[in-house]
Amino acid sequence: MPEGDTVFRSARAMNDALAGATLERCDIRVPAFATVDLTGETVESVVAVGKHLLHRIGDVTIHSHLKMEGSWHLYLPGTAWRRPAWQARAILGTAERVAIGFQLGVLEIVPRANEDDVIGYLGPDILGPGWDPELALRNVTADPARPIGLALLDQRVIAGLGNVYRNEICFLRGLLPTRPVGEVPDVPGLISLAHRVILANRDRTERSTTGDLRPGKMAWVSQRENKPCLRCGTRIRRGSLGESALTQRDTYFCPRCQT
Repeated sequence: MPEGDTVFRSARAMNDALAGATLERCDIRVPAFATVDLTGETVESVVAVGKHLLHRIGDVTIHSHLKMEGSWHLYLPGTAWRRPAWQARAILGTAERVAIGFQLGVLEIVPRANEDDVIGYLGPDILGPGWDPELALRNVTADPARPIGLALLDQRVIAGLGNVYRNEICFLRGLLPTRPVGEVPDVPGLISLAHRVILANRDRTERSTTGDLRPGKMAWVSQRENKPCLRCGTRIRRGSLGESALTQRDTYFCPRCQT
């Protein structure tokens, strides 16, 4: 699933291409909104809020979430698409660019005044202009018995962190993802580290939490099951953590460096 940094870059690219332009084509390919036609409306902005994308057009907002398979592409008019047409869920075209949302996990259209109905539950956006570390701290520490790995992944707590960052931050702080929040030393420092790490990756497509951009060296533990820890050489292990079968996500950790 794309993380907050990926969604941020997608929103910025679409905002640069579409903001201020008039839609000459609008094709929404989900049954609930298939009759919506925003042709002739002006694109005010495209913004990211956590892992959510908001296309603000006229008096409405197109709200989308990529989930596991989704992506937004930008094309010049008339050029070939990189994914098949049957995967397209939204097509928004101006005179100079075409934005296409493929296999979007969520796609809905709401009045601009009702944006909070779809994103109001989110915690502070870790890459947003209104990032609030104090609110993030209150949210993380609200349930001391909760595993830190679950708290970091909960979008109601902090919006924008995904599984890769969850695993990497836990490694960098020497914490097993299962450690209860109440036993985590220096939670403000952990939150500050999470913000610094995702901010460092916001503007580049190759994500690195190690400071090394060489293949195989960009992550400490994520997707490195049975490979040697880059710090101590112990084999990285994989586990699973979630509050239900639907929320289970893989955890990667070093059993020596993390306790």
